[in-house]
Amino acid sequence: MSNLALSDKERETLAALANAVIPDSKKFNVPGAGDPAIVAEIENDAERQMPDISKYLKEVENLAENFGSPFSHLNPTERLSVVEAFRSHHPVAAGKFGNIVAQCYYRDDRVMSSLGMELRAPHPKGYEVATGDWSLLEPVRRRQSFYRPTD
Repeated sequence: MSNLALSDKERETLAALANAVIPDSKKFNVPGAGDPAIVAEIENDAERQMPDISKYLKEVENLAENFGSPFSHLNPTERLSVVEAFRSHHPVAAGKFGNIVAQCYYRDDRVMSSLGMELRAPHPKGYEVATGDWSLLEPVRRRQSFYRPTD
């Protein structure tokens, strides 16, 4: 972890925001993305982006002030309202945040196990990929080249 680590309040907001992206599921017995282990993974993965993430967490807290409580203390309906407002004001940041959350979430052993995935790295064994319908590529093959050939 770098010296750009989040404060406890920012980490609490991050956890609540991550849970808003991927909530826990009792049906599948998996934690939400705000689980402490997953939040630690998010912080570790996003280390270089921490100044931006801190800025966006502050924006989420500013939006939550409309409800008179910190984001992590809002009820689910209020949180959703704040998340939607954040997404409309910062669509690129919201997309990047969602990607980081999903990447870290689906690396968690509990989540992978619930999906019936073998708990291992994807390489060198790889994973079986079903053969698809190659005819779907025909429009691409017929398309005129849009690049300049090199010598």
